[in-house]
Amino acid sequence: MSGEGAAITADTNQHYDLDPDIFGQFLDPLRKYSSALYESDSDTLESAQRNKLRFVARRLGLGGGEQLLDIGCGWGSLILFMAQEYGCHTLGVSPAPRQHEYIAEQATVRGVAQLVHTRVGHFEELDLPTGSVDAVTMLGSIVHMPDLDEVFRRARAVLRRGGRLYVSESCFRNAAARKAFDERAGTEFVRSDIFGWGELRPLSELVTAAEDAGFSIVAVDDLTDQYRRTIEDWIANVDAATDRIDAHQPGLAAKLQHYLEVANAGWGYTTKHYALTCRKAR
Repeated sequence: MSGEGAAITADTNQHYDLDPDIFGQFLDPLRKYSSALYESDSDTLESAQRNKLRFVARRLGLGGGEQLLDIGCGWGSLILFMAQEYGCHTLGVSPAPRQHEYIAEQATVRGVAQLVHTRVGHFEELDLPTGSVDAVTMLGSIVHMPDLDEVFRRARAVLRRGGRLYVSESCFRNAAARKAFDERAGTEFVRSDIFGWGELRPLSELVTAAEDAGFSIVAVDDLTDQYRRTIEDWIANVDAATDRIDAHQPGLAAKLQHYLEVANAGWGYTTKHYALTCRKAR
């Protein structure tokens, strides 16, 4: 890895290596850290996150027992859910060691330790068998990957013929919005104070990289309004748990709230949130 790549690896870990209890204060009980899917006005954050995971399963065409790879697995919500609900054999990849410890504990508690495995590292650097999985997921992780062509190429290589890739990501609304807002203060705050390195792209760049890698595009879903409501729920939870969050690190609740408010401010105007489903047709 180059010096720049090594810096990206270190910087991107800073947010996800916070104490797991912090995330438990404002996320749903599964600790899913990406957009939910609200099917009614009465849906809670927890029920909406379960709706979203079932939506992902439908997009992937899961019937039960498949081999699934989750890139950027976070706190394990997807791999734990797919193991419990669909009997999938799952592998999660993340560079944050604390997430792996938490996932292993949860897999044991939920009785799916034999179905849930993880590896510490970056997908681009791992040696994974060709044609070994039925489905690949990337929920909010591709923003941290500098080489789109390599990511899509490797995702296609690890899939069996007919396998599907699900990518959901926040994107600049178009190339002009990217040029205008990429270096604004809010964008830089998220990069430097929250996640480290990250790059939002227009949806067109994701589609081009997927097609150039040999994927067929199955579906594109606009989840922008869903993510807006998700973040509103997270903000409310941060506000309610300010004292408990600040007990870990003084001022952290205000930093989290500012980040979430910055993320919510641009929906529709500068940014969108899309789900892209691709198939390895041949």
